[in-house]
Amino acid sequence: MRLYLLSFLDRSNIGNAKIAGLTDDLKLSDSQYEWLLTAFYIMYILFEWMTIMYQIVPPHIYISICVCAWGVLASLQSLATSYAYLLVLRALLGIGEAAFVGIPFYLTFFFRREELAFRTGLFISAAPLATSFASSLAWAIVKMGDKTGIASWRLLFLIEGFPAVLVAVVCWYWLPDSPSTARWLNRRQRKIATLRLRKETDAGSSSVGKQSSVPRHKKKFQWREVLKTMLDLKSWLAAFMFFFCNVAFSSMPVFLPTIINAMGFDRLSSQGLSAPPFLFAFVVVLLTAWLSDKYKSRSVPMIFHALIAMAGYLILAIAGTTRMQSHAVRYMAVYPICAGFFSAVTIIITWTVNNQSSDEGKGTGMAVLNVVGQMGPLVGTRLYPDVEGPYYVKGMTVCAVAMGMVVVLAFALRVVLSRENAKRRAKEVEGEGLMGGDAQSKQFIYMI
Repeated sequence: MRLYLLSFLDRSNIGNAKIAGLTDDLKLSDSQYEWLLTAFYIMYILFEWMTIMYQIVPPHIYISICVCAWGVLASLQSLATSYAYLLVLRALLGIGEAAFVGIPFYLTFFFRREELAFRTGLFISAAPLATSFASSLAWAIVKMGDKTGIASWRLLFLIEGFPAVLVAVVCWYWLPDSPSTARWLNRRQRKIATLRLRKETDAGSSSVGKQSSVPRHKKKFQWREVLKTMLDLKSWLAAFMFFFCNVAFSSMPVFLPTIINAMGFDRLSSQGLSAPPFLFAFVVVLLTAWLSDKYKSRSVPMIFHALIAMAGYLILAIAGTTRMQSHAVRYMAVYPICAGFFSAVTIIITWTVNNQSSDEGKGTGMAVLNVVGQMGPLVGTRLYPDVEGPYYVKGMTVCAVAMGMVVVLAFALRVVLSRENAKRRAKEVEGEGLMGGDAQSKQFIYMI
């Protein structure tokens, strides 16, 4: 959670930097600012395949390198003197953070399927928490910059970027590669942690059980599982669902200070008012993830949160069409939007790793999810140009439609998984009849 907090903070603080003077000092046009956001996501997409590296390189080494890399790059943004310099840094930052994004796959090394939503929720909830924290921190840094004479946006990039470099050192020594290497557990606890996951690691293979205590990166890599996952309709339904989620997920955290500023609030008030909606989302994400695990349901919370986010965007779009003067109504509509898309992202990531029976499938599923899904920000980061303020009707409408598509795709995936489960249960019953209840006839059942 702390690592993703730093990651999302370093990725999205450019939104706070914009109204802290970045665009004025570097004389950036709307188009150039949009390209700073887009360059990050282009590289982010191109390097999503690196998710499978969690199974090839010891995770404590891999994660530490990723964290250190993006910490250095994020800090160097404070030295930017031109558009080109900052564009290159944003592109490189996208590579560093793309390499890190497979953390939900890493969590499957330690937790069961029915425990993953809450743990993924803890991970993803760092995004709204980081955005909320960033808005409050940005408010303080802007005031500090006004007194020190150093450009506020430069202080912002440095103060929020450099801590990741220090945290990388801690990761190297503290993060385990598997339950059997967790430093904070005693020998008995490590054995129990390994045994409780045997059912998870044995799924889909009768031979893996003998290796269940072996770290993933030391096992033979099964390329056929990669191909199987890439050809699976379920992988693509989830990926396009993630694409539409990301249209909203990538745009609102970056543009909310600008949107609130366009309502008539000054830059300091805009920074401060950006924090509460994301703090609300932080709480809702954790509650949603906990309920999702408790009731072992993924599609229901997914559809619910996509609907409330869509409703929030529709309110803002209608407010723009009617030129509504009530800032309070427009501001309150942001709350279900933030809670909705952050919760939806949490569930779709969990849903993806839940429904793969092999480690290779989980890693590939996450790669497909992110390669397609992270194209959403290529749309999202261009939805709110200054010329369309203060209501940004087009951007709000596009996001409303995107969340509506999430509802449609979530329902479609639920139907597909339900049919697959019915076939698998029928096959299991048939197998038990033929083998007298042999355990080998057990089928992997999808979570819906």
